[in-house]
Amino acid sequence: MIKQILGRLPRKPSKSSENREFGGSSAPPLSNPSHSRSSDIMGNHRLLIDNAPLPGPNSASTFGYSHGSRLSQVVDQKLNGNSGTAPYEALPGFKDVPSSEKQNLFLRKLSLCCVVFDFSDPMKNLKEKDIKRQTLLELVDYVSSANGKFSESVMQEAVKMVSANLFRPLTPQPRENKVLEAFDLEEEEPLVDPAWPHLQIVYEFFLRFVASPETDAKLAKRYIDHSFVLKLLDLFDSEDPREREYLKTILHRIYGKFMVHRPYIRKAINNIFFRFIFETEKHNGIAELLEVLGSIINGFALPLKEEHKLFLVRALIPLHKPKCLPMYHQQLSYCITQFVEKDCKLADTVIRGLLKYWPITNSSKEVMFLSELEEILEATQPAEFQRCMVPLFQKIARCLSSSHFQ
Repeated sequence: MIKQILGRLPRKPSKSSENREFGGSSAPPLSNPSHSRSSDIMGNHRLLIDNAPLPGPNSASTFGYSHGSRLSQVVDQKLNGNSGTAPYEALPGFKDVPSSEKQNLFLRKLSLCCVVFDFSDPMKNLKEKDIKRQTLLELVDYVSSANGKFSESVMQEAVKMVSANLFRPLTPQPRENKVLEAFDLEEEEPLVDPAWPHLQIVYEFFLRFVASPETDAKLAKRYIDHSFVLKLLDLFDSEDPREREYLKTILHRIYGKFMVHRPYIRKAINNIFFRFIFETEKHNGIAELLEVLGSIINGFALPLKEEHKLFLVRALIPLHKPKCLPMYHQQLSYCITQFVEKDCKLADTVIRGLLKYWPITNSSKEVMFLSELEEILEATQPAEFQRCMVPLFQKIARCLSSSHFQ
């Protein structure tokens, strides 16, 4: 009887039932900026909350933001060069730590270099910029002298650092709203990125990282993926020729090392060409992309795949159409000659393609066509020559009757 009476009395709610009312597990503790350590600031981009005091029930509403927003705020302060909350300090050198700690230090240095500084003001953050530059140089040396396979965490952080520094909106140089011919573009001074002192070392680091035998392609392809490759290709439109030179070498290394990405890279380059030919006729990196393709075409196995022949007909031959052909004609001519040397039956297709896009009023461009035609004819067999002989000689006759003929 007593048990029945006691069973009807209301019980004090337990802690577990309170947690269930608030959605299960207890909320994560909020970090306090006064409890952060110096190691947080020196490049880890995360908050250490293990030693932070547990907040009271009203702490979330008191501070007005959660752990996630606090993290993004600190990172934003770093990216904006605000050293008031997060001083940017150099980490110890690799020679100053034991071998067992070097990989951890490498990760911290990578994270430190994820901070991007504003170079529009040359006098801003001079000390921090120099610290980052020295740290980047140390990373280059570390990758060059590595004697063990890079772990997956190292690859992830390396690609993260490279992405943070390189993938940025490209600022086009103003052209005063006038249509420029190719030769005018050659005379224009290229736009130089003021952040090049950092960008150059990041490119050097990534080139050596990709080329290193310690980088396992099977692991690295998870981070150097299609999205990464596409962003890398977008950078070919940079006006800085030094940047395009690095990109050309890096893309060639990626194509050679990551076989799984090869079809995607060819398709992405194909799409860049299509946009350039049929939409914009403006792109700074066509010559460099063609130079990479020249090496790729040289390695095509015989007989040529139908996919490669379509690329010749749909992308390479129409590249003779844009007005700025002189900017990349040498590289284009090499690619097309490679196709004819690999498969002599393509000579008729190539010659007829040249005749289709033959210039009418541009005599300097016409000289380029004649020069390319000469190289193609040297690799053309008699049977293929007879197929296109009549229209070819008709075009040559018109050239001989030109007032510009010498």
